[in-house]
Amino acid sequence: MKNLIFILIIFQAILLSCVDGKQPADNVITVDVTKNNFPKKELIIQDFMDVEYIPLETTDDFINQGLVQAIGKEIIVVINRTDDGNIYVYDRTGKALRMINRKGQGGEEYTYITKIILDEDNNEIFINDHYVKKIFVYDLYGNFKRSFAYRENTKGWPYTDMSNYNKTNLICFDEYNDKGRAFVLISKLDGSITKKIDIPVKVLKLLMKLQFDEANNRVNGMAPDPYNTILPFNGGKILLDVFSDTIYTFMPNKTLRPFIVRTPSVKSMDPEVVLILRLLSDRYYFMETVKNEFNFESNTGFSKTYLMYDNQERSLFRYTVYNGDFTIKKEMYMSLLRPANDKNESWQRLDAPQLVEAFQVGALKGRLKEIASALNEESNPVIMLIKPKK
Repeated sequence: MKNLIFILIIFQAILLSCVDGKQPADNVITVDVTKNNFPKKELIIQDFMDVEYIPLETTDDFINQGLVQAIGKEIIVVINRTDDGNIYVYDRTGKALRMINRKGQGGEEYTYITKIILDEDNNEIFINDHYVKKIFVYDLYGNFKRSFAYRENTKGWPYTDMSNYNKTNLICFDEYNDKGRAFVLISKLDGSITKKIDIPVKVLKLLMKLQFDEANNRVNGMAPDPYNTILPFNGGKILLDVFSDTIYTFMPNKTLRPFIVRTPSVKSMDPEVVLILRLLSDRYYFMETVKNEFNFESNTGFSKTYLMYDNQERSLFRYTVYNGDFTIKKEMYMSLLRPANDKNESWQRLDAPQLVEAFQVGALKGRLKEIASALNEESNPVIMLIKPKK
Protein backbone atom coordinates (compact mmCIF):
# COMPACT_ATOMS: atom_id res chain seq x y z
CA MET A 1 0.00 0.00 0.00
CA LYS A 2 2.84 2.40 0.88
CA ASN A 3 4.46 1.70 -2.50
CA LEU A 4 1.19 2.47 -4.28
CA ILE A 5 0.82 5.78 -2.41
CA PHE A 6 4.42 6.70 -3.26
CA ILE A 7 3.85 5.98 -6.97
CA LEU A 8 0.68 8.09 -6.97
CA ILE A 9 2.52 11.00 -5.35
CA ILE A 10 5.29 10.85 -7.96
CA PHE A 11 2.75 10.66 -10.79
CA GLN A 12 0.89 13.67 -9.42
CA ALA A 13 4.14 15.64 -9.15
CA ILE A 14 4.94 14.93 -12.81
CA LEU A 15 1.47 16.07 -13.88
CA LEU A 16 1.75 19.29 -11.87
CA SER A 17 5.19 20.02 -13.32
CA CYS A 18 3.79 19.73 -16.86
CA VAL A 19 0.86 21.99 -16.02
CA ASP A 20 3.01 24.88 -14.77
CA GLY A 21 5.49 24.63 -17.67
CA LYS A 22 8.16 22.64 -15.86
CA GLN A 23 9.47 19.52 -17.56
CA PRO A 24 10.15 16.07 -16.15
CA ALA A 25 13.85 15.29 -15.89
CA ASP A 26 14.41 13.47 -19.16
CA ASN A 27 16.02 14.46 -22.44
CA VAL A 28 12.83 15.16 -24.40
CA ILE A 29 11.09 18.53 -24.08
CA THR A 30 7.31 18.81 -24.28
CA VAL A 31 5.71 22.02 -25.57
CA ASP A 32 1.97 22.65 -25.37
CA VAL A 33 1.41 24.89 -28.41
CA THR A 34 -1.98 26.06 -27.11
CA LYS A 35 -0.50 27.82 -24.07
CA ASN A 36 1.01 31.28 -23.81
CA ASN A 37 0.61 32.13 -20.12
CA PHE A 38 4.22 31.43 -19.19
CA PRO A 39 6.31 33.67 -16.92
CA LYS A 40 8.55 36.18 -18.68
CA LYS A 41 12.32 36.60 -18.66
CA GLU A 42 14.49 39.47 -19.85
CA LEU A 43 17.91 38.48 -21.19
CA ILE A 44 20.96 40.18 -22.68
CA ILE A 45 22.37 38.26 -25.64
CA GLN A 46 26.00 38.82 -24.55
CA ASP A 47 25.31 37.05 -21.25
CA PHE A 48 24.81 33.67 -22.92
CA MET A 49 26.32 34.03 -26.43
CA ASP A 50 29.49 35.55 -27.84
CA VAL A 51 28.86 38.37 -30.31
CA GLU A 52 31.11 39.51 -33.15
CA TYR A 53 30.46 42.42 -35.51
CA ILE A 54 31.72 42.24 -39.09
CA PRO A 55 31.45 45.46 -41.15
CA LEU A 56 31.20 44.54 -44.83
CA GLU A 57 33.62 46.73 -46.77
CA THR A 58 31.98 49.18 -49.16
CA THR A 59 33.61 49.95 -52.52
CA ASP A 60 32.29 51.01 -55.92
CA ASP A 61 32.06 47.34 -56.91
CA PHE A 62 30.94 46.08 -53.51
CA ILE A 63 27.58 47.62 -52.69
CA ASN A 64 25.06 45.05 -51.51
CA GLN A 65 22.19 44.31 -49.17
CA GLY A 66 24.12 41.95 -46.90
CA LEU A 67 22.05 38.80 -47.35
CA VAL A 68 24.51 36.32 -45.86
CA GLN A 69 24.59 32.82 -47.32
CA ALA A 70 27.47 31.43 -45.26
CA ILE A 71 30.19 32.47 -42.83
CA GLY A 72 33.11 30.07 -42.99
CA LYS A 73 36.53 29.85 -41.40
CA GLU A 74 38.12 32.03 -44.10
CA ILE A 75 35.38 33.70 -46.15
CA ILE A 76 31.88 35.17 -46.01
CA VAL A 77 29.45 34.70 -48.91
CA VAL A 78 26.81 37.40 -49.46
CA ILE A 79 24.13 38.07 -52.09
CA ASN A 80 21.42 40.66 -52.71
CA ARG A 81 17.69 40.23 -52.32
CA THR A 82 17.33 41.31 -55.94
CA ASP A 83 17.75 38.67 -58.62
CA ASP A 84 20.99 40.08 -60.08
CA GLY A 85 23.09 36.92 -59.74
CA ASN A 86 25.90 38.68 -57.86
CA ILE A 87 27.84 36.73 -55.25
CA TYR A 88 30.09 38.83 -53.00
CA VAL A 89 33.02 37.10 -51.33
CA TYR A 90 34.60 38.73 -48.27
CA ASP A 91 37.34 37.56 -45.98
CA ARG A 92 36.46 36.76 -42.41
CA THR A 93 37.03 40.37 -41.28
CA GLY A 94 34.68 41.81 -43.91
CA LYS A 95 37.33 42.90 -46.43
CA ALA A 96 36.06 42.66 -50.02
CA LEU A 97 37.83 39.96 -52.02
CA ARG A 98 35.93 39.34 -55.26
CA MET A 99 32.53 39.28 -56.89
CA ILE A 100 31.24 36.26 -58.81
CA ASN A 101 28.38 36.28 -61.30
CA ARG A 102 27.66 33.19 -63.41
CA LYS A 103 24.01 34.02 -64.08
CA GLY A 104 22.84 33.19 -67.59
CA GLN A 105 21.20 30.63 -69.83
CA GLY A 106 24.26 28.47 -70.57
CA GLY A 107 24.88 24.96 -69.33
CA GLU A 108 27.43 26.19 -66.77
CA GLU A 109 25.29 29.08 -65.55
CA TYR A 110 22.55 29.42 -62.94
CA THR A 111 19.35 31.35 -63.62
CA TYR A 112 18.42 32.06 -60.00
CA ILE A 113 20.06 31.73 -56.59
CA THR A 114 17.70 29.96 -54.21
CA LYS A 115 20.45 29.20 -51.69
CA ILE A 116 24.23 28.88 -51.54
CA ILE A 117 26.06 26.26 -49.50
CA LEU A 118 29.74 26.88 -48.71
CA ASP A 119 32.05 23.87 -48.52
CA GLU A 120 35.47 25.16 -47.49
CA ASP A 121 36.88 21.66 -47.00
CA ASN A 122 36.45 21.01 -50.73
CA ASN A 123 36.83 24.68 -51.78
CA GLU A 124 33.40 24.65 -53.43
CA ILE A 125 30.09 26.47 -53.38
CA PHE A 126 26.78 24.79 -54.23
CA ILE A 127 24.07 26.96 -55.78
CA ASN A 128 20.52 25.66 -55.59
CA ASP A 129 18.61 26.91 -58.67
CA HIS A 130 15.03 25.73 -58.37
CA TYR A 131 13.99 27.34 -61.66
CA VAL A 132 16.06 24.91 -63.74
CA LYS A 133 15.84 22.19 -61.06
CA LYS A 134 19.61 21.89 -60.71
CA ILE A 135 22.42 22.39 -58.25
CA PHE A 136 25.49 24.11 -59.73
CA VAL A 137 28.95 23.62 -58.23
CA TYR A 138 31.75 26.19 -58.57
CA ASP A 139 35.11 26.70 -56.94
CA LEU A 140 35.56 29.65 -54.60
CA TYR A 141 36.55 31.86 -57.54
CA GLY A 142 33.45 31.09 -59.61
CA ASN A 143 34.96 28.53 -61.98
CA PHE A 144 32.39 25.94 -63.01
CA LYS A 145 33.07 22.38 -61.83
CA ARG A 146 29.84 20.41 -62.37
CA SER A 147 26.06 20.44 -62.01
CA PHE A 148 23.43 17.84 -61.25
CA ALA A 149 19.66 17.64 -61.44
CA TYR A 150 17.27 17.13 -58.56
CA ARG A 151 16.17 13.63 -57.66
CA GLU A 152 14.21 11.55 -60.16
CA ASN A 153 10.44 12.12 -60.43
CA THR A 154 10.85 15.60 -58.97
CA LYS A 155 7.96 17.04 -61.05
CA GLY A 156 9.61 20.43 -60.82
CA TRP A 157 9.50 20.76 -57.04
CA PRO A 158 12.71 21.88 -55.32
CA TYR A 159 14.41 20.88 -52.13
CA THR A 160 13.03 23.48 -49.73
CA ASP A 161 16.08 23.54 -47.46
CA MET A 162 19.68 22.49 -47.87
CA SER A 163 22.73 22.37 -45.60
CA ASN A 164 26.27 21.05 -45.63
CA TYR A 165 26.46 17.62 -43.95
CA ASN A 166 29.96 16.21 -44.36
CA LYS A 167 32.77 16.03 -46.90
CA THR A 168 30.73 13.93 -49.35
CA ASN A 169 27.07 14.80 -48.70
CA LEU A 170 24.57 17.61 -48.46
CA ILE A 171 21.42 17.23 -46.36
CA CYS A 172 18.15 18.46 -47.89
CA PHE A 173 14.46 18.65 -47.06
CA ASP A 174 12.52 16.85 -49.79
CA GLU A 175 9.27 18.47 -48.74
CA TYR A 176 7.29 18.24 -51.97
CA ASN A 177 8.01 14.63 -52.95
CA ASP A 178 4.71 12.97 -53.85
CA LYS A 179 6.13 9.60 -52.79
CA GLY A 180 6.50 10.81 -49.23
CA ARG A 181 8.42 13.79 -47.99
CA ALA A 182 11.60 13.20 -46.05
CA PHE A 183 15.02 14.57 -45.31
CA VAL A 184 17.70 13.14 -47.58
CA LEU A 185 21.46 12.97 -47.81
CA ILE A 186 22.60 13.59 -51.37
CA SER A 187 26.01 13.07 -52.96
CA LYS A 188 28.03 16.21 -53.60
CA LEU A 189 29.32 14.62 -56.79
CA ASP A 190 26.11 13.77 -58.64
CA GLY A 191 23.11 14.53 -56.38
CA SER A 192 22.15 10.88 -55.92
CA ILE A 193 20.34 10.11 -52.68
CA THR A 194 22.65 8.25 -50.32
CA LYS A 195 20.25 8.07 -47.39
CA LYS A 196 16.57 8.82 -46.85
CA ILE A 197 15.56 10.03 -43.38
CA ASP A 198 11.86 9.48 -42.80
CA ILE A 199 10.10 11.67 -40.24
CA PRO A 200 6.65 10.55 -39.01
CA VAL A 201 4.29 13.24 -40.32
CA LYS A 202 0.75 13.57 -38.99
CA VAL A 203 -0.60 15.98 -41.61
CA LEU A 204 0.57 16.28 -45.22
CA LYS A 205 0.09 20.02 -45.55
CA LEU A 206 2.17 23.15 -46.08
CA LEU A 207 2.54 26.15 -43.81
CA MET A 208 0.87 28.57 -46.21
CA LYS A 209 -2.56 29.66 -47.38
CA LEU A 210 -3.78 29.98 -50.98
CA GLN A 211 -6.64 31.96 -52.50
CA PHE A 212 -7.83 32.03 -56.09
CA ASP A 213 -8.04 35.57 -57.49
CA GLU A 214 -10.86 35.38 -60.03
CA ALA A 215 -10.40 38.94 -61.26
CA ASN A 216 -6.80 38.29 -62.30
CA ASN A 217 -7.18 34.54 -62.89
CA ARG A 218 -4.32 33.62 -60.58
CA VAL A 219 -3.62 31.98 -57.24
CA ASN A 220 -2.31 34.17 -54.42
CA GLY A 221 -0.31 32.58 -51.66
CA MET A 222 0.75 33.77 -48.23
CA ALA A 223 3.22 32.22 -45.80
CA PRO A 224 4.74 33.29 -42.46
CA ASP A 225 8.31 34.53 -42.02
CA PRO A 226 10.97 32.20 -43.45
CA TYR A 227 12.36 29.54 -41.16
CA ASN A 228 14.97 26.81 -41.41
CA THR A 229 14.04 23.14 -41.29
CA ILE A 230 17.67 22.00 -40.86
CA LEU A 231 19.58 23.45 -37.91
CA PRO A 232 23.06 22.49 -36.67
CA PHE A 233 23.20 21.72 -32.95
CA ASN A 234 25.74 19.95 -30.76
CA GLY A 235 27.37 18.09 -33.62
CA GLY A 236 24.08 16.87 -35.12
CA LYS A 237 21.28 18.31 -37.22
CA ILE A 238 17.88 19.33 -35.90
CA LEU A 239 15.28 18.20 -38.46
CA LEU A 240 12.06 20.21 -38.34
CA ASP A 241 8.91 19.19 -40.17
CA VAL A 242 6.28 21.44 -38.63
CA PHE A 243 3.51 18.93 -39.36
CA SER A 244 5.18 16.22 -37.32
CA ASP A 245 4.47 15.95 -33.61
CA THR A 246 8.17 15.41 -32.88
CA ILE A 247 11.27 17.43 -33.73
CA TYR A 248 14.27 15.13 -34.09
CA THR A 249 18.04 15.38 -33.89
CA PHE A 250 19.86 13.51 -36.65
CA MET A 251 22.87 12.25 -34.74
CA PRO A 252 26.43 11.89 -36.12
CA ASN A 253 25.88 8.10 -36.22
CA LYS A 254 22.90 8.74 -38.55
CA THR A 255 20.22 7.79 -36.05
CA LEU A 256 17.22 9.90 -35.03
CA ARG A 257 16.73 11.06 -31.46
CA PRO A 258 13.56 12.87 -30.28
CA PHE A 259 14.36 16.43 -29.19
CA ILE A 260 11.00 18.18 -28.72
CA VAL A 261 7.47 16.78 -28.67
CA ARG A 262 4.62 19.18 -29.28
CA THR A 263 1.15 18.68 -27.88
CA PRO A 264 -1.70 18.41 -28.74
CA SER A 265 -1.14 16.40 -31.90
CA VAL A 266 -1.11 18.59 -35.00
CA LYS A 267 -3.72 16.38 -36.68
CA SER A 268 -6.22 17.22 -33.92
CA MET A 269 -6.08 20.97 -34.60
CA ASP A 270 -8.01 23.09 -37.09
CA PRO A 271 -6.41 25.44 -37.88
CA GLU A 272 -3.10 23.82 -37.05
CA VAL A 273 -0.65 25.48 -34.67
CA VAL A 274 2.93 24.55 -35.54
CA LEU A 275 6.20 24.91 -33.69
CA ILE A 276 9.27 26.59 -35.23
CA LEU A 277 12.77 26.67 -33.76
CA ARG A 278 15.12 29.64 -33.91
CA LEU A 279 18.36 30.12 -31.92
CA LEU A 280 19.58 27.15 -29.87
CA SER A 281 22.19 27.94 -27.23
CA ASP A 282 23.59 25.67 -24.54
CA ARG A 283 21.02 26.92 -22.06
CA TYR A 284 18.19 28.58 -23.99
CA TYR A 285 16.12 27.25 -26.90
CA PHE A 286 14.17 29.99 -28.68
CA MET A 287 11.04 29.00 -30.58
CA GLU A 288 7.66 30.24 -31.70
CA THR A 289 4.23 28.82 -32.35
CA VAL A 290 2.45 29.84 -35.55
CA LYS A 291 -1.24 29.41 -36.33
CA ASN A 292 -1.73 28.22 -39.92
CA GLU A 293 -4.48 30.72 -40.65
CA PHE A 294 -4.63 33.82 -42.86
CA ASN A 295 -7.39 36.29 -43.76
CA PHE A 296 -6.82 37.67 -47.27
CA GLU A 297 -9.42 40.42 -46.86
CA SER A 298 -7.79 41.96 -43.78
CA ASN A 299 -4.27 40.79 -44.76
CA THR A 300 -3.71 39.40 -41.28
CA GLY A 301 -2.85 36.00 -39.94
CA PHE A 302 -0.17 33.51 -38.96
CA SER A 303 -0.38 34.75 -35.37
CA LYS A 304 2.65 33.87 -33.27
CA THR A 305 3.61 33.22 -29.67
CA TYR A 306 7.31 33.56 -28.86
CA LEU A 307 8.67 31.07 -26.33
CA MET A 308 11.98 30.11 -24.77
CA TYR A 309 12.92 26.88 -23.03
CA ASP A 310 15.43 27.25 -20.20
CA ASN A 311 17.46 24.05 -20.20
CA GLN A 312 18.78 24.77 -16.70
CA GLU A 313 15.42 25.44 -15.06
CA ARG A 314 13.64 22.96 -17.36
CA SER A 315 10.79 25.39 -17.90
CA LEU A 316 9.18 27.43 -20.66
CA PHE A 317 9.08 31.24 -20.61
CA ARG A 318 8.00 34.21 -22.66
CA TYR A 319 11.05 36.36 -23.28
CA THR A 320 12.63 39.61 -24.38
CA VAL A 321 16.27 39.63 -25.49
CA TYR A 322 18.31 42.83 -25.59
CA ASN A 323 21.56 43.72 -27.33
CA GLY A 324 23.98 44.78 -24.59
CA ASP A 325 26.06 46.87 -27.00
CA PHE A 326 23.39 49.58 -26.94
CA THR A 327 23.19 52.08 -24.10
CA ILE A 328 19.40 51.88 -24.31
CA LYS A 329 17.19 48.80 -24.16
CA LYS A 330 17.47 47.60 -27.75
CA GLU A 331 15.36 44.51 -28.33
CA MET A 332 16.61 41.71 -30.57
CA TYR A 333 14.14 39.72 -32.60
CA MET A 334 15.18 36.08 -32.51
CA SER A 335 12.94 35.26 -35.47
CA LEU A 336 15.32 37.28 -37.67
CA LEU A 337 18.32 35.09 -36.89
CA ARG A 338 19.55 32.67 -39.54
CA PRO A 339 22.15 29.87 -39.35
CA ALA A 340 25.60 31.02 -40.53
CA ASN A 341 27.42 27.67 -40.73
CA ASP A 342 27.67 24.21 -39.14
CA LYS A 343 29.04 25.53 -35.83
CA ASN A 344 25.70 26.57 -34.34
CA GLU A 345 26.45 30.20 -35.20
CA SER A 346 23.74 32.61 -36.36
CA TRP A 347 23.76 35.97 -38.06
CA GLN A 348 21.66 39.10 -38.24
CA ARG A 349 22.06 42.14 -40.48
CA LEU A 350 22.44 45.59 -38.93
CA ASP A 351 21.76 48.28 -41.53
CA ALA A 352 24.12 51.25 -41.72
CA PRO A 353 21.53 54.08 -41.56
CA GLN A 354 20.15 52.80 -38.25
CA LEU A 355 23.66 52.36 -36.81
CA VAL A 356 24.69 55.85 -37.90
CA GLU A 357 21.62 57.32 -36.22
CA ALA A 358 22.23 55.32 -33.04
CA PHE A 359 25.86 56.49 -32.94
CA GLN A 360 24.86 60.12 -33.36
CA VAL A 361 22.53 60.00 -30.35
CA GLY A 362 25.04 58.14 -28.17
CA ALA A 363 23.10 54.87 -28.12
CA LEU A 364 26.06 52.57 -28.84
CA LYS A 365 29.07 51.34 -26.91
CA GLY A 366 32.07 49.05 -27.27
CA ARG A 367 33.09 47.55 -30.59
CA LEU A 368 29.75 48.37 -32.22
CA LYS A 369 30.23 52.07 -31.42
CA GLU A 370 33.72 51.95 -32.90
CA ILE A 371 32.45 50.38 -36.12
CA ALA A 372 29.48 52.75 -36.44
CA SER A 373 31.76 55.79 -36.10
CA ALA A 374 33.31 54.90 -39.49
CA LEU A 375 30.02 54.31 -41.32
CA ASN A 376 27.81 56.53 -43.41
CA GLU A 377 24.27 55.95 -44.63
CA GLU A 378 25.54 54.45 -47.91
CA SER A 379 27.74 51.86 -46.22
CA ASN A 380 27.10 48.15 -46.55
CA PRO A 381 25.44 46.44 -43.58
CA VAL A 382 27.27 45.22 -40.50
CA ILE A 383 26.86 41.51 -39.83
CA MET A 384 26.17 40.54 -36.24
CA LEU A 385 27.55 37.03 -35.72
CA ILE A 386 26.20 35.21 -32.68
CA LYS A 387 28.31 32.31 -31.43
CA PRO A 388 28.20 29.80 -28.55
CA LYS A 389 30.16 30.90 -25.49
CA LYS A 390 33.71 29.58 -25.44
